[in-house]
Amino acid sequence: MLRRDELLQLCQEIRDFTVDSVQKTGGHISSSLGTVELTVAMHRVFDSPRDKIVWDTGHQAYVHKMLTGRRDRFGTLRQYGGISGFLVRDESEHDQFGAGHAGTSISAAQGMAIARDLKGEDHHVVAIIGDGALTAGMAFEGLNNVGHMRTRLIVVLNDNGMSIAPNVGAISRMLEALRTAQPYRSAKHVARQVLDHMPGSDLAEEARRRIFNSLKALLIPNLLFEQLGFTYFGPVDGHDLFAVESVLERARDFADGPVFVHVHSEKGHGYGPAEEDNVKWHGVSATGSAKPSAPQYTAVFADTVREILRSDERAVAITAAMPGGTGLQPLFKEFPERLFDVGICEQHAVTFAAGLATQGIVPIVAIYSTFLQRGFDQVVHDVAVQGLPVVFAMDRGGIVGDDGRTHQGLYDIAFLRILPGMTLMAPKDEAELRQMLWTAYKHAAAGRGPVGLRFPRGTGVGVSLDAPLAEIPLGVSETLRDGDDLAILAYGHPVSAAVAAAELLERDGVQAAVVNARFAKPLDAERILALAARIPRFVTVEEHVVAGGFGSAVGELLAERGARVDLEMVGIPDEHVDHGAQALWRHHYGLDAEGVVAAIRRRWPRLLPMPEPEESAG
Repeated sequence: MLRRDELLQLCQEIRDFTVDSVQKTGGHISSSLGTVELTVAMHRVFDSPRDKIVWDTGHQAYVHKMLTGRRDRFGTLRQYGGISGFLVRDESEHDQFGAGHAGTSISAAQGMAIARDLKGEDHHVVAIIGDGALTAGMAFEGLNNVGHMRTRLIVVLNDNGMSIAPNVGAISRMLEALRTAQPYRSAKHVARQVLDHMPGSDLAEEARRRIFNSLKALLIPNLLFEQLGFTYFGPVDGHDLFAVESVLERARDFADGPVFVHVHSEKGHGYGPAEEDNVKWHGVSATGSAKPSAPQYTAVFADTVREILRSDERAVAITAAMPGGTGLQPLFKEFPERLFDVGICEQHAVTFAAGLATQGIVPIVAIYSTFLQRGFDQVVHDVAVQGLPVVFAMDRGGIVGDDGRTHQGLYDIAFLRILPGMTLMAPKDEAELRQMLWTAYKHAAAGRGPVGLRFPRGTGVGVSLDAPLAEIPLGVSETLRDGDDLAILAYGHPVSAAVAAAELLERDGVQAAVVNARFAKPLDAERILALAARIPRFVTVEEHVVAGGFGSAVGELLAERGARVDLEMVGIPDEHVDHGAQALWRHHYGLDAEGVVAAIRRRWPRLLPMPEPEESAG
């Protein structure tokens, strides 16, 4: 057992290691620096994995990973084949629930606690929520149900100033100690028994309840959690290791229903740069990366939104707790009345946009593809069914890389393509992104229905951005190369790989037509069917799951029109894509030029024979 001074030294060593290691691999620094003492205390008070510790959004759980046997693997953090930047159930028995999206911990922990009770077991279940996740509607649904069922569960709020932030002080600690002490609880119980046996007990009980609640409202900063059915402990200084440990021990030993522990922490604590700018240090890239030669797609998107907002006072932009990630942060100063950050509430963001659209406002919802999944019901029920003109600008469409399977934007074509009246488009480069966003805005401004525009994470291809904004004809593709042996139809980011593949094929005497599809809905049926009339082989390429994607749409069109074409679909197979560099995964799934050629060679070996093996140098 470590002494007090050794525990404090351990916390400092963890901080130093986190800053040094994560800057090399890239990852989330600020959030985990803010949970060092909390995590150390958690593992001293609870017996993981017997006790179930459920972290909300694993980017604040790096210290948890270190303390559960993965410190030596931190050099592989978020790397291809290495450990995840989030919690993964098959990575460690201590990772009770995997999540990359916020707001899941309380619901999952309640499920574990109820399962414990059904099986007659006797261990503790703790949900740790924070870093803004308490703004998620699902978190309040979980709190409401836990309080209603009186589930024996501990919820720890790691409050780092991004959600609820009451004052921390001696009076609050004193009140918490008084209210949770056994004599106080016993006195309340005795008083209730006495009142129940007095004449007019209903009236007396109502008076007692009002008096108690009025006093609590004056003296206790978080009456909300009490009203939801929790016993409230805190607030406590999250960087006072021994205070945190003490309050967790009392929460552990409290057997009368659910407990809410309020821990006040500082994001980036103990590392000066992260304390000064914890937004910048929330997630960092690996050091030593070369400066990109082209602008980021996100930056091009944000610059185009600025042009749209300047041109039309009806236009607004909405983000769900991602003003920095979507590039919109600088626009809040210029358009304070027309930029909206609704917090980690993707469902609300979608329906909020729908409400705006009913009144003639043109909403642009800036959202990661992976996060739009959370608002799918609202996209269906509140937008598509009513035909409302909302623009969904989906950043990180495709393989995202280091954040892994919870953040891959690989499903949006499929789940949006099924909706009547939805228009879907994706640009081949950053210049086309500008024109497509303008097209989407004009489409919505004219009241012609919802639009989904996907674009990738990372840098563009380096083309000029000087062309004036102009609409692209709806559902019209673009032929980039002509050929008679086969046709490659590419959607979005893989267009450049398709062009490069055609150049490689030409060296072997194969002439491939290349089409920049631009639209997944509506498809350019006229061009596709004209190609099918003269070219017997089609290849579709998309950075998306094959099931239900762009290639599936092409296949449906060909089947419906009776076109006799041999179709090969290149995309992501029926499996989850883990963390690792985008280029590595694109190569793995054949989404680069060599991969497209290899798929063609496998499908039509007579058209393109296998290359001769290289002679041995020996």
